[in-house]
Amino acid sequence: MSDMKTVAHDGDVDGFLNCVENPKRAADARIVSEMMERITGCPAKMWGPSIIGFDRYNYKRKDGSDHQFMITGLSPRKANLTIYIMPGFSAYDDQLARLGKCKTSVSCLYITRLENIDLDVLEEIITDSVQVMRKRYPS
Repeated sequence: MSDMKTVAHDGDVDGFLNCVENPKRAADARIVSEMMERITGCPAKMWGPSIIGFDRYNYKRKDGSDHQFMITGLSPRKANLTIYIMPGFSAYDDQLARLGKCKTSVSCLYITRLENIDLDVLEEIITDSVQVMRKRYPS
């Protein structure tokens, strides 16, 4: 298998957010970033060129190699704010029904504007997903 492309590094999170073209998207990213830092108790860290991640877990890939990845994170993309919920969404049907306007994929939550969602429900989802990941991958 190839090397991981999305790895933690010492990039400047504030500098990255200052370069986000859409000022509303950057402001939304800062709000969610602060929420994730509070939930995880870990500082924001750049993962690859465009993801802000929090905390990390260790796992083995199918080839037996050891790797690390963020427990949760976000990326202020052009079309939406992408929030990474690493356990996926199978356990969050109730919360997603209450969250507001969003889309999901395997472990990504896509939000166009934070004002379209319930931030308390988002916090529930992120908090639960962090707990699941920490239990699944104890350090």
